[in-house]
Amino acid sequence: MIKVLKGDITVITVDAIVNAANSSLMGGGGVDGAIHRAGGPVIHDECMKIANARGGCPTGEAVITKAGNLPAKYVIHTVGPVWRGGTSREDELLSGAYINSLKLAAEHNVKTISFPNISTGIYGFPKERAANIAIKTVNDFFKNNNVIEEVLFVCYDSENFELYKKLVEPFQT
Repeated sequence: MIKVLKGDITVITVDAIVNAANSSLMGGGGVDGAIHRAGGPVIHDECMKIANARGGCPTGEAVITKAGNLPAKYVIHTVGPVWRGGTSREDELLSGAYINSLKLAAEHNVKTISFPNISTGIYGFPKERAANIAIKTVNDFFKNNNVIEEVLFVCYDSENFELYKKLVEPFQT
């Protein structure tokens, strides 16, 4: 089941929260900074270990850590693409960020997962285009998934909330 909520992703109780991370995994602004602040040092320490071992996280990929003080078991950190006019595989990379997060969640037996609106803030991805990619990717994943039961799109701003509400409606049963 796909649901849309308006609010703060750091207070939503789910098995896994997806973080729209930067490739260094060291926290930043927006959702990334909020998740690192709310989750506390556990998230930073685990991200540091991953960054030291792997050199960070490439765009479109995902890694997982414990959630620290957040109301979740895990944080899945994924790196969305910076919008460059649509000529640099941005759609494919954004879809990859969602699908790789979902695959990682399923591997960890996550039943409920929340996503922010990846790449639509400072990375400048057009919101409606990003919403269509996100919803299509999640819906396609559900066709072959037997682990994840619920995906929540948690929208911080009203524009994304209204877009997602409209686009998710046809998938509600």
